[in-house]
Amino acid sequence: MNFASVRVITDDVDRLVEFYEEVLGITAERPAPVFAELVLPSCTLAIGHSQTVPLFGVGSAVAADNRSVILEFRVHDVDAEYERLKPVVNDWVKEPTTMPWGNRAILFRDPDGNLINLFQPVSEEAIKRFSGRG
Repeated sequence: MNFASVRVITDDVDRLVEFYEEVLGITAERPAPVFAELVLPSCTLAIGHSQTVPLFGVGSAVAADNRSVILEFRVHDVDAEYERLKPVVNDWVKEPTTMPWGNRAILFRDPDGNLINLFQPVSEEAIKRFSGRG
């Protein structure tokens, strides 16, 4: 089994795609107006319009209602990403901080309120833990 993607449901695909293109520094693939994929070497972030939810089951997902999942992306330099994203991000949750488990991280919310963590392993143990991962 291979992990394929994480899909975020939204009422405004264009707005979220534009935001994530800026954050991730890549261009989304748009196979349909109601769906987009941001494909990274390690994962794919899919964005689907709330109009697609009935295809999976009526009421199975609700746009802009996430308070339990954190989208996490490993970066080379958290502090540089923080400076780069200051003009893009409107809702900062945590400025650059070194966490007890050895990652330096920033946390912020996308326009729908989904939590995003950009992190960089900085302790010897964290660097070792992530060595060999994509």
